Amino acid sequence: MLINSGEYVQNQSVTINNSDEFDKKITLAITGASGSAYALRLLECLVAANYQVYLLCSSAARVVFDTEVGLKLPSSPDAASQFFTEKFNAKPEQIIVFGKEQWFSPVASGSAAPKTMVVCPCSTGTLAAISQGMSDNLIERAADVVIKERGQLILVPRETPFSTIHLQNMLSLSQMGVTIMPAAPGFYHQPESINDLIDFMVGRLLDHLNIAQSIMPRWGYQAFPSGKSKTS
Repeated sequence: MLINSGEYVQNQSVTINNSDEFDKKITLAITGASGSAYALRLLECLVAANYQVYLLCSSAARVVFDTEVGLKLPSSPDAASQFFTEKFNAKPEQIIVFGKEQWFSPVASGSAAPKTMVVCPCSTGTLAAISQGMSDNLIERAADVVIKERGQLILVPRETPFSTIHLQNMLSLSQMGVTIMPAAPGFYHQPESINDLIDFMVGRLLDHLNIAQSIMPRWGYQAFPSGKSKTS
């Protein structure tokens, strides 16, 4: 969890013991934009796909979690890791939360960071900082690393309306190869619940990550809506 207490300082080292047990690694960053339910569902699906997840969460995201879904996340990275591990029944070290000042974490260096990263949801402030290569915190640095290493970076902005500044930043990032995927679920599958809308967006993210999914029906392959088939 990104924290401001100073408990986790710049030179704190990180030891990861059983990363070979997982199929792939991915960095998931959660910022203070609305849409924390998207992040939780995506994390659940990544765990089910046997990914090891390096999790970064801003201070604002912790507030949004409490406001939107009633989750009060522990402030320390170790406690937050244990919290998510228990919530999603993950394997030991499958979900590892890194603190704001843990610059020795794998995500801070191109020699160790996963080649794939998702920022979901992505605030327009974080989007702006990434577009300018600010790297003032671990989320921004991790995104900068993925861009410079020519990896896959997906940003899920949630804002309305978009200002010209927002759109210019998105264009700049898109021209660098970053995927901009606004949290804008479709309705052609005739959703019956908020969870259906969440699954629409998470399903599209999983598609772009090349992770097999059946949480949302595919256009042209399954009947809408009476014959739709969904599995979790």
